Amino acid sequence: MATLLLRLLFLLGLPAILLMARAAADASFPVNVWPKPTSMSWAEPHAAVPVSPSFRIVAPSGNPYLSSAAERYAKLLLTERYRPVVRPAVNVTAGAALARLTLAVSDLAAPLQHGVDESYTLEVAPTGAAATVTAATAWGAMRGLETFSQLAWRAGGGGGRGRDMLLVTAGVRVEDRPLYPHRGLMLDTGRTYFPVGDILRTIDAMAANKMNVFHWHITDSQSFPIELPSEPQLAEKGAYGEDMRYTVKDVKHIVEFAMSRGVRVVPEIDSPGHTASWAGAYPEAVSCAGKFWLPGGDWNDRLAAEPGTGQLNPLSPKTYEVITNVVNDLTSLFPDGFYHAGADEITPGCWHADPTIQADLDSGATLSGLLERYVSAVHPLVVSRNRTAVYWEDVLLDAAVNVSASAIPPATTILQTWNNGPNNTKLIVQAGYRAIVSSASFYYLDCGHGDFLGNDSTYDNPNSDFDTKGGSWCGPYKTWQRVYDYDIVYGLTAEEARLVIGGEVAMWTEQVDATVLDGRVWPRASAMAEALWSGNRDAAGRKRYAEATDRLTDWRNRMVGRGVRAEPIQPLWCRTRPGMCNAVQ
Repeated sequence: MATLLLRLLFLLGLPAILLMARAAADASFPVNVWPKPTSMSWAEPHAAVPVSPSFRIVAPSGNPYLSSAAERYAKLLLTERYRPVVRPAVNVTAGAALARLTLAVSDLAAPLQHGVDESYTLEVAPTGAAATVTAATAWGAMRGLETFSQLAWRAGGGGGRGRDMLLVTAGVRVEDRPLYPHRGLMLDTGRTYFPVGDILRTIDAMAANKMNVFHWHITDSQSFPIELPSEPQLAEKGAYGEDMRYTVKDVKHIVEFAMSRGVRVVPEIDSPGHTASWAGAYPEAVSCAGKFWLPGGDWNDRLAAEPGTGQLNPLSPKTYEVITNVVNDLTSLFPDGFYHAGADEITPGCWHADPTIQADLDSGATLSGLLERYVSAVHPLVVSRNRTAVYWEDVLLDAAVNVSASAIPPATTILQTWNNGPNNTKLIVQAGYRAIVSSASFYYLDCGHGDFLGNDSTYDNPNSDFDTKGGSWCGPYKTWQRVYDYDIVYGLTAEEARLVIGGEVAMWTEQVDATVLDGRVWPRASAMAEALWSGNRDAAGRKRYAEATDRLTDWRNRMVGRGVRAEPIQPLWCRTRPGMCNAVQ
């Protein structure tokens, strides 16, 4: 039957093959994978086979990260107790038990870097006699392992339902690869310190969602929580406390943990703005430190975008001494090819409040010239460390303080967009830059929870926040459907779209700590993960959020079973009555 189908596909020609593959991906199955694979077929009638208690995963030797992943997934498969809310309607093949999954990898030495091949093919024989994952790289094989783990579930056990069995789908073939090479989550540990365990759990959940970039926004004006060998004073004077610092050992552990899951760790030390936490160690290098952020209550006179004033002084020699050490240390600790240099939200009022800078401005200098002086020193330093520099969009697009394109050549620069939705994405790619999309209107997970400012007389008026964003500058709350529905290349030409390397959801943490982290991130980050892995449209080009709802509920439940405290998206009643909770029948 399979041979006959292959012959038919070749007779139909390549376009038909692609169409049928897309149709296969759109099929709804009794058991599903998140993110939805590019192509998945399951022979009918749908069947499953028991998994042997002695099940093992056979991995090729030569890549320690893949070896550890194989051991981890074998253990997960045998210990996970996931039972679908809706019992899968499948035939269980008697007398067979899957004993092993074999991994075959073409290039075990391929490094984990931007653009690495993450494709894989997974096959489980109809009889359960064999299961294989074939991939070009170890990182693709890891994606296949995750898919395989989601094709297994527990059935029976109590209540007259027969003996407890671990089942896995049989007669399944998955061919899969991501749409975008950059699928990330940004976590801010500068405003809130997160224990290492919470970071590891987050990275583990990212890998389960086939996300591959942990963008670590390490420092901000509020704290400097990372210990750097060349600049120990920054953490000593800038961290919230001795027990709220990331040591060199911590960083190495996080990077290795992420590597073993196919997740890159991209560090960000934001500068020259958002650097008030540097002032304890180097007051001579930081302008306007320690001042009230909004003198007179007038936004136009602000010294910072939010409480915590301080920007590096581009005229101070100490600034360049310190940032050189910071960049050298960070690029030694983090092996990834990207270095995020920040450069967002330069507040004019802060530099104007510095007498040395104001004197320079009075002599004909400009704010943009000051920023360019700083960036022109830092950018070559980052590049000299064999890194691509990533900046927030402001460095080019801010109306008041920006640099010329010559200071940030597109060949060595990526810009991350967060304002004005698709409009700013288009401006970036039209200028020839690669783009990472993190639009606050769609991908900011902190939005919609009000503001954190105290002594706010706005609330004296009981009608002050009716029909508004509810006190949140980027409100309303971004539901999983809002995240899922966004097309990150909306409004771009095909040529422009090629410069969009992917996207990141952002978890800023003014009002987030470890107690609420999981629920704020998951499963909304899962929504972006699928949109950037296999898209958010079906074969006919229609948005598939309706079809995704039940699948995301199931995936959320499995994540909870794995120790991730993800929020529910619907009452249980809805999952047991498909379609009854839809807005349109």
